[in-house]
Amino acid sequence: MAEKKAKEKKVKRTSNVSKNYKVSGDKLERLNLSCPKCGVGVFMAKHGNRSTCGKCNYMEKK
Repeated sequence: MAEKKAKEKKVKRTSNVSKNYKVSGDKLERLNLSCPKCGVGVFMAKHGNRSTCGKCNYMEKK
């Protein structure tokens, strides 16, 4: 008879949104730059010598 395979457990991922903000008192500070093409809600990734947007591929060199 065929052997039953063990079910793989699903990995529960946590949200990385909290890594983009810093809360100090009553103020909320954005840590990354926001994309000038996409708007305020889309953050740009920090790389060694550039910042890039993952949504529209906009890039700024430092």
